Amino acid sequence: MTERLGIVYTPVEVVDFILHSVAGVLQKEFGQTLGSKGVHIIDPFTGTGTFITRLLQSGLIKPEELPHKYKHEIHANELVLLAYYIAAINIEAAYHDQVGGKYMPFEGICLTDTFQMYEKEDLVDALLVDNSARRRRQKKLDIRVIVGNPPYSIGQGSQNDNNMNVAYPHLDRRIEQTYSAQSNATLSKGLYDSYIRAIRWASDRIGTSGVVGFVTNAGWLDASTADGLRKCLAQEFSSVYVFHLRGNQRTQGELSRKEGGKIFGSGSRAPIAISVLVKNPQAATHGQIYFHDIGDYLTREEKLAKVQALVSLEGITQAQAWQTITPDEHGDWLRQRDDGFAQFMVLGHKEKTQEPKIFESYSQGVVTSRDAWAYNFEKSQLQMNMGRMIAFFNAESARFTAAHSGQTTKAKAELVDGFINADATKISWSRALKGDLAKGRQFEFEPSSVVQGLYRPFTKEWMYFNRRFNEMVLQMPRIFPSANEKNVAICTSGTGARDFSVLVIDSLPSYDNIEKGQCFPLYLYDTAEEEAEGSNAELFEAQASAPTRQRRDAITAEGLQHFQSAYPGEAIGKEDIFYYVYGLLHSPDYRERYSDNLSKELPRIPCVKTAVDFWAFSKAGRQLAELHLNYETVAPYAAKVEGDAPNLPAAAYRVEKMKHGKGDGKASGKDKDLTVIHYNARITVRGVPLEAYDYIVNGKSAIAWVMERQAMKTDKDSGITNDANDWATETMGNPRYPLELLLRVITVSLETLKIVQALPQLDIADGGKQ
Repeated sequence: MTERLGIVYTPVEVVDFILHSVAGVLQKEFGQTLGSKGVHIIDPFTGTGTFITRLLQSGLIKPEELPHKYKHEIHANELVLLAYYIAAINIEAAYHDQVGGKYMPFEGICLTDTFQMYEKEDLVDALLVDNSARRRRQKKLDIRVIVGNPPYSIGQGSQNDNNMNVAYPHLDRRIEQTYSAQSNATLSKGLYDSYIRAIRWASDRIGTSGVVGFVTNAGWLDASTADGLRKCLAQEFSSVYVFHLRGNQRTQGELSRKEGGKIFGSGSRAPIAISVLVKNPQAATHGQIYFHDIGDYLTREEKLAKVQALVSLEGITQAQAWQTITPDEHGDWLRQRDDGFAQFMVLGHKEKTQEPKIFESYSQGVVTSRDAWAYNFEKSQLQMNMGRMIAFFNAESARFTAAHSGQTTKAKAELVDGFINADATKISWSRALKGDLAKGRQFEFEPSSVVQGLYRPFTKEWMYFNRRFNEMVLQMPRIFPSANEKNVAICTSGTGARDFSVLVIDSLPSYDNIEKGQCFPLYLYDTAEEEAEGSNAELFEAQASAPTRQRRDAITAEGLQHFQSAYPGEAIGKEDIFYYVYGLLHSPDYRERYSDNLSKELPRIPCVKTAVDFWAFSKAGRQLAELHLNYETVAPYAAKVEGDAPNLPAAAYRVEKMKHGKGDGKASGKDKDLTVIHYNARITVRGVPLEAYDYIVNGKSAIAWVMERQAMKTDKDSGITNDANDWATETMGNPRYPLELLLRVITVSLETLKIVQALPQLDIADGGKQ
């Protein structure tokens, strides 16, 4: 089950489960078998032919049915040439093993892009004449059963790849008309992932009657962007069966351990689900959704053994283990929201509605699209890196202009990918930078763009904050325009984040400082023009510095009025509301009660019943902010630090990668002793309180962030080295800084937990307000 030829091989246990499930559904719903004449079967993304090979070996088709089925009613498509040849050989060998006799070629396989076959202009049809007859014949067939493992991909991982998505105008228009049209999400990029395209294609291909059995990324089950997909599945299919195999390794800590092993091994870090979708026009009921979760903490081997033991969907039915799902009005299947949440005032929105909000504007952090180049612990290294990248861009821009001076602007844009030097050690390309090259632009390194930013929780670095070399600055120029204008902002997890998190900041955040994070500032710094245009002004062309900006409150008048009216006679100001929000977002009661809402929408803030509780949350918010903003100056935790001594040379404090001690099963339950941190070969910190690891921010403990970021790392693509020791010596003038930071963040963690544990119970006023 390894990855070769760029293909992830599906475990045979999963393949067999899908085949037996489809066979069972066919018998139950249509009174047919996989061997019945007229039941055409296709694997549209066959890879090396595992699904068809296992089908021939499964016994689900009777021996006397096999010859006809093999010759006329089993079909497979593959785009990769080598995989196509291997699939044909595997399928032919499997058939020969079953029936013996003369070796028969498998004529049901096509070398093709399945999606492209059904576009108006089928380019491959003209290029591969010998393959065309099979393709044309397949397109005319009444396909009843579709099985397989669709590819998972939204697009290229890097603009340096020069490998943009293939366009499928007809298929993507179908997605736009269905999944996207029924979605409330503002971003729809995820709906064009290949596996979601495969679901759309398969639903259309079987028409009004048939069965689809896929193993796919399971992200669509609860992603906010897939609400339209879920609504359409319930509308288009009479029955939907989902067997969730879990395995999401884009999670951290306990949640990651619960997700268990990866079904595809190293082939995928995504959660995986088996889906069997049934269209039966004669069904008594439609839109029936059945869900089964494989369970927590299972290894890959345990999961596959469980799949094998169940044999098919019928095994889950016999165990009475199906959960029947009734979607809510949002299209949610899992983790359905508490509708009472909608009564509270939202932190912010950017819709053209009259709904009141607490903050006038908010923004995600800076998206550089070239973090290795645009961030560094060493200021001089950052300046050198960006200087040489800009020089290389200018050379490429001049070379491109000289080569294509007679072309139109549109023609130039289409020529960029095939022209530029994509050497990742010289530049990190992005969509916007390619556009600038097509326009023949030239740039200079701007020293004023080098500022301090918050790259990850409790980790500051030097950054190049510049509109031309940051892919998106969004509204950050209004929030942190320069080092001279002070501000604080509450950053919360954005829609679709894995875990809700919140952290107050006072410097420019990276986009990934908090997952999908949105930053709600205390103040806005606006030019006169921006203030006149309002909070929805497009600031994509804003410069990183604006000397004429004026500070004003970001909390709205209606937000202030809302809380003042809830607590008459109380002298509540906008700062008090800001810190009330920060305190309340740390409330364990709030996070647990509204966890499903917080995973799918921005926070809404209730009023608590009494003014006493309001002030308790506001005071706690101030205390938490004091801790989290001043983490570099709080008292270090008094752990035992072995190897430390007065007057040690700077080299003694050099850190390359902190590690936990070796576990004995007592302090951690596994192979790590969390009470011990080996700072370097000389220095070891002992006596770290286990409870300190309970302070989680952005999916990891605060301690884990320090251990991960206070290190020396070399980016594999660019070759750029980023060394935390440089920040310690160059910026802080203190080689002990990484060690002290570790001890200080232990203090921050423990004190945070004390404040959070002392918060009042969440007693909400009727309707969320007085």
